[in-house]
Amino acid sequence: MICRLFVVPSKSFFRSRPNALRWLACGILIWVFLWNAAQFYLPGKGFTFLIEFGEREHARYLPELRAINHDELPNSSGYDSQYYAQIAMRPRLGDPVLAKAVDSLPYRARRILFCWTAWAIAAGHPVLALNVYAVQNIACWVLLALLLLRWLPPTTWGNVGRWSGVLFSFGMAHSVRGALTDGPSLLLIASGIALLEKGRPWLGSVVLGVAGLGRETNVLAGSTLEWPSGRDVGSWARTAVRAALVILPLAFWLLCLRLWLGRAGDVGARNITLPFAGLLRKCNDTLAQLWVDGWPVPASSVSKFDVLVLIGLIAQFLFFALRPRWRDRWWRMGAAYAVLMVVLGDAVWEGYPSAAARVLLPMTLAFNLLVPRGRAWIWVILAGNLGVVGSFDVLKPPGRDGFQVSGPRALRVEASDGRTVEATYLPGNWYPPVEKSRLEYWFWSKGTASIAIRNPHPYPVLADISLGVRSNDARSAGLTVDGRALWRGMLVPGVTSPVDLPGTVLSPGVTLLRFDSDRAASYRGSGDMRPLAFSVRNLKIVLKGRVERTAPPTAVQKPVTDSSLRR
Repeated sequence: MICRLFVVPSKSFFRSRPNALRWLACGILIWVFLWNAAQFYLPGKGFTFLIEFGEREHARYLPELRAINHDELPNSSGYDSQYYAQIAMRPRLGDPVLAKAVDSLPYRARRILFCWTAWAIAAGHPVLALNVYAVQNIACWVLLALLLLRWLPPTTWGNVGRWSGVLFSFGMAHSVRGALTDGPSLLLIASGIALLEKGRPWLGSVVLGVAGLGRETNVLAGSTLEWPSGRDVGSWARTAVRAALVILPLAFWLLCLRLWLGRAGDVGARNITLPFAGLLRKCNDTLAQLWVDGWPVPASSVSKFDVLVLIGLIAQFLFFALRPRWRDRWWRMGAAYAVLMVVLGDAVWEGYPSAAARVLLPMTLAFNLLVPRGRAWIWVILAGNLGVVGSFDVLKPPGRDGFQVSGPRALRVEASDGRTVEATYLPGNWYPPVEKSRLEYWFWSKGTASIAIRNPHPYPVLADISLGVRSNDARSAGLTVDGRALWRGMLVPGVTSPVDLPGTVLSPGVTLLRFDSDRAASYRGSGDMRPLAFSVRNLKIVLKGRVERTAPPTAVQKPVTDSSLRR
C-alpha cells in the first residue's frame, strides 16, 4: 500500500509527447544530483566527508570510529551529524562510552529515529551503520523526488520548477551535505500527508507520529489532520485520538529519556527566542557582513547566499501570513512552520549555512504546492525559491582535501590497515581550508610551502602527478621533489601553469613536494586581505603500479625547465 504513494501519473508520458521532454528534464535533474552526490565519496573513507567529523573532537570519538579511516575537518569541532552518526554506530544509550563521545546525549537522542534506521539496515554492524547513516539523506532525496510527482507531475514547466525548488532548496541541500535529519523528516511528513489525502487518516497519523522521533518540530505537521466537522462528537473524538497518535510517540520518548538519561542541560536552549528577535539579528548580521564585503561581492564571500536564503524564507512567510486558507491542510502546515520561523533563536540562524532553511523545509514544500499558477504569481514563486542559488555552493563536492587520487584500489588502499595514499598540505604557509569552484580546487600560499604525499604501502608505487600553479602577479616559482629540482617557470598573472610529473616513484612513507617563489606575497584586493604568493590547483595523483625494485624517493623523469613550460 505504501508503494502506491510513489505511483506517478506515468500514462501522461505516453499520451502526450510534450510531457516527455519535461519527464526527461526531471530524470536528468535526478541524475545530476546523484552524480554530484557520488563526488562526495573519498577512497578509503567512504562518504564520511558528509558527516563532518571534527579533528578537535577526535579524542572523544567512539573507539570503533577512531579505529577506521574516516574524514575529519582539520582544526574544526565538527557539526551535529557527527553525534547522530555515533549513536547510529552504538545506539545503546546507557553506554558510558557513548555518553562521552556525544556532546549532550539526552538532547541528541531525542532525534533517535534515523540513528535506529541506519543501525537496523546495517544489522548492528557499527562501521556499516556509519556509512548507511552518511547516505540516508541521498536515498531519502530520491524517494522524495518520486513522491513529489504525486502533487507536481511534470505536465507543465511550472510544476518542474516547483518540484526542483523543493528538491534543490537550500535547506534540502544543507541536509544532504551535512547528513542531517531534516531531509528524511520531510520525506516522512510528505508520506504521512499523502496517506491522509488517500483516505488513510489513521496510518497517516501514525507516520506523522513516527516522524516526530526524527525531529521534534516534525509534530507541527499534525496540523494537516482533518478538522472535525461541526458538533459531531465522533468527529471530534477521532481527531483528538489522531492528534494523540502524532504527539504521544515523541512525548513518551522524551519522558523515557528524562527518566533514563536525565536533563539535557542548556543544549538547545538558544533554539527558541522572543518573536522576530532571532530573525532580525540574522538580517542585521547578514547585511552588515555584506556591507563589509563591499561591491562587487568577493567570490569567497558567502554573505550573498545568506541574503538570498533570507529573502526566500521571508517571502514564504509573507505568503502564508497574508493569504490565509484555514481549511487547506497544506496551508495549515505552512502557517505552523511560519510561526516557528518567528520564534527561532540565534542557534538556528547563526553561521553559514544556518540551520533555519532546513528546519523550515516543510514550509518550503507547502509554499511550492500552494502558490497559485499564473503570470501574476511568478515573481512570488521565484522570490520564495531564491535560496536554490546558494544550494550550488553547499553541494560543491570536496576537492579531496586539495588532491585527488585515482588508480586500482589495491594501490590506493593498504589492505592491512585501511590507510590510503593521500596528500597533506603541511601547516605553515598554506591558507586552509581548500577553496573550490565547480570545476577546480586549490590552496593559496603566502610563501614557500610543502605538500607531503604519504604512501602507506611497504613497497614503492609508481605515480603520475599533475597540478597547476597560479599567481595574481608576475613571479618565478619552482618545485622540488625530495630535494630534487624538477620544475621552475615564470607565472603569468591569472594564468594557470600546468606542471606534469610522470613516472614519480612514491617510496614507502613520505614524498615531499616543496614549492617556492622569488617574490614575497602581495595583497590580492577585491576584499581579500590575505597576502598571497601562489596557489596550487587540481593536484592529481594517478597510481600506475607497484615498483618491485628498490628506488630512491625521487621522480624518474627529467627536470622540467622554463623553456618547456606549457601555457
